[in-house]
Amino acid sequence: MPTSRPRLRAGSLAALLTVAAVCAGDAVARVFPFGPHTRSVNDLGNQFVPFHARLWDLLHGNADGGLLLNWSSGYGTSFLPDLGTYLTSPFALLVGVFPRDRIDLAVYVVTVLKMASAAALMAVFLLTLRGGRRWAAGALGASYALCGWSVAEASYNPMWLDGLVALPLLCLVAEWARTGRHRIAGPLLVAVVWAANFYTAYMATLGAALVLAVRLFTERDDRRTVVRGLVRAGCTVGVGVGLSAPVLLPVYLGTKHAYPGWDRPFAPAAWPDVLARLLPATYSFFTPALFLGTGTLLLACALAFQRSVPGRERWAWTGLVAGVALSLQWGPTHLLWHAFTTPNGSPYRQTFVLAGLVVIAAWVSVSHDWPGRRALLGGVVVLVVLAAGAGFSDLVTGWTYPLFAVGLVAAACALVLVGRGRRLAALAAVLLIGAQAGQAAASTAYFDRQRLNRLDDYAPWGERQRTQAAVVAGADGWPGYRTDPGREQTTANDPLLVGGQGGAYYSSHTPAVLTRTMRALGGGWTSNGRAVQSLDNPVTDAVFSVGARVRGPRDPHQGANVPDDRPVTVSRAETPPLVTMRRPGGPVPYGRSPFRNQEQLLGARVYTVPTTVLRTADGDAVADKGAYDYRVGRGTYTLTAACPTGTEAYLWSPDMFGWARLGDGPEVEFKGQLPARRAAMQHLGTVGGAGSVRVTLTPVRAGTVPHRAIGCLDRARLSSAVAGLKRTGAATVHVTDHGIRAELPPGTTGTVVIAAPRIAGWSCQGRPADSYLGLVATPAPARGTAVDCTFRPPGLRAGALAGAGALAVLVLGGAVLVYRRRTTGAGPHGPDRAPRQAGTPQPVDA
Repeated sequence: MPTSRPRLRAGSLAALLTVAAVCAGDAVARVFPFGPHTRSVNDLGNQFVPFHARLWDLLHGNADGGLLLNWSSGYGTSFLPDLGTYLTSPFALLVGVFPRDRIDLAVYVVTVLKMASAAALMAVFLLTLRGGRRWAAGALGASYALCGWSVAEASYNPMWLDGLVALPLLCLVAEWARTGRHRIAGPLLVAVVWAANFYTAYMATLGAALVLAVRLFTERDDRRTVVRGLVRAGCTVGVGVGLSAPVLLPVYLGTKHAYPGWDRPFAPAAWPDVLARLLPATYSFFTPALFLGTGTLLLACALAFQRSVPGRERWAWTGLVAGVALSLQWGPTHLLWHAFTTPNGSPYRQTFVLAGLVVIAAWVSVSHDWPGRRALLGGVVVLVVLAAGAGFSDLVTGWTYPLFAVGLVAAACALVLVGRGRRLAALAAVLLIGAQAGQAAASTAYFDRQRLNRLDDYAPWGERQRTQAAVVAGADGWPGYRTDPGREQTTANDPLLVGGQGGAYYSSHTPAVLTRTMRALGGGWTSNGRAVQSLDNPVTDAVFSVGARVRGPRDPHQGANVPDDRPVTVSRAETPPLVTMRRPGGPVPYGRSPFRNQEQLLGARVYTVPTTVLRTADGDAVADKGAYDYRVGRGTYTLTAACPTGTEAYLWSPDMFGWARLGDGPEVEFKGQLPARRAAMQHLGTVGGAGSVRVTLTPVRAGTVPHRAIGCLDRARLSSAVAGLKRTGAATVHVTDHGIRAELPPGTTGTVVIAAPRIAGWSCQGRPADSYLGLVATPAPARGTAVDCTFRPPGLRAGALAGAGALAVLVLGGAVLVYRRRTTGAGPHGPDRAPRQAGTPQPVDA
């Protein structure tokens, strides 16, 4: 990598501008750490902060489980795919130096550092591509890191920012491959970026390949040199990806075993909306966030009119930018950019590649010479036409055109002044950099406020989290029993954040078997099934050996409609061990009723499931929707049934969004809206002396209520079933970072069931584990009493072999290079280093 002082100064300037703009925007919006609000970059409510807390625990030896198995989440899940998706960036290790109760600050710092590094690397690459003024390279590097995609979307998905860093880094690697330099460092850097986040690394690799193609086309190398450069580039990428295989393959296979979540076909955005996202202060989740600052856009638009740039180079870069912009809107190329699968969420995750290409085009426009009046006028006309086209979009706000106009005037004046002496050049630099930084800071603040208006607002780590963590730690009895941190969660990954071993789990790799098992048992979810919630139910607690459950007030930042001043408490219950026995023979498959499904998994009848009648407030019968559900709308309904006196009434209504009340008891909230949100089964109260169950339902949205929505639990029967499972269950249980070992009572027969979802990778007694209604199972050993089950993520062995092979190739190649240097006297970069030609890096100007 170039390490000359001008390049380092340009990179430092780019990083400084990026940090200043991001922090200034956050301060204006009063988001953490500069105010009481949070944005999703450090939201405790998404998966990223809790996963970094998990990394902190691993680094300090405090985690339940290890690199392969996460015992804290989802009653036991694979961790290596999550590690490779969220935590294998070198930047993530920085969280270990922060206190654990400042993990949200750690993630914020890591996020800003990634953006600053991307800016610095882009500035270094621009000066490597071609010499020029380093302050201009620094300004353009910051423009890239502060693009709309970065500050509006990737800032709350920190692993996406690894792609922002990867693009200029891989462009440098491609340049090394073209010129035959740094043949060992190149594959190592490819391995780092692919291991950090393979999804965005894949997109960045495509972008770097396009940049390399234009470089080979414009440099007019002979055919032999071009072929050798392409071969070196292919080998560099192949070896680098092979080195990342121990992480890459488990991540890839983890996505194959994940619950599908959101399945939305690609639909191109309207072109006025696409143009609007070029401008400051616009926001939409389903459009490409192409904002780069007016100065950068003006330089890129002026390239086509810049006579000082050779025509071959001018039109190659202009055509590349236009072609990639069109590829974002066409279905086949959309699939190519996203590895042939339309993603959950934003369909424009490759936008950072286009932003990088626009920045490179802007640099080509100024690195030969500053645009003259003709080029400047042409660029202004093109940019004004694009801005006028954006006027047909509803995304344009009252701030958009004023900010755009100020930036355009400042940039145009700067480009007019830049060639008229040192003093005016300094003024031009101040105008260009100031306009860029000001627009970026204002847009960052605007994006922050838009996200706060659209998403839940979460508090940074504070008293609520400290209390939760302390209570969980005091109740923890793992592995004798699980401690669930509670149904009233602060985040979708509370067990990772505040401790315990609960059922909640949110990841891109949430196993399909976990989601479907919890759905069958009456569990709830958000994010179309990717965010599985804790199920506060005594039967499932018994099945999953939850012996301590934390209960407390709702998080006030989660939109509680009424004040909730309940204290944080712990309820305890007798539970079987993690390893229990079932009778020989397979169970009856799950059916529609979660009450009966819970009984199947428990192995005993504990519920009364009565016939129900649903009527409107006027006493009219409610129409059915299909064969199993009532159709309800906004209003008040009465659900009646009959149950044994003294039993506990539970309501299962996964599609209802509203409130339920048993008699005169407290209201219980349900947040169902299938398929995106599924409301969990909830406890309503105790059935009174007459055995009459009368539930008032108050939906606030249209939905459905099942015909068999009520289940009445007999606690005495449940206690008897638990006692039976304890009597026949394991005498001792030992858990490890990669499995579980149990000692059974002598003479045990039947099926051994482990209270963990049967995700891919489990094996028991040397053979793949069986599934018992979604849980890990194996036949009781014919000889002996020990049961040993281990977990290895799918793809780990194959990835390790591929990584070892790639390492061998790299070592052998390095040895060959050393031998050739010794025998031929070649320089440190090898004998194939390309001579300097027109268009290759020139001396860097101040």
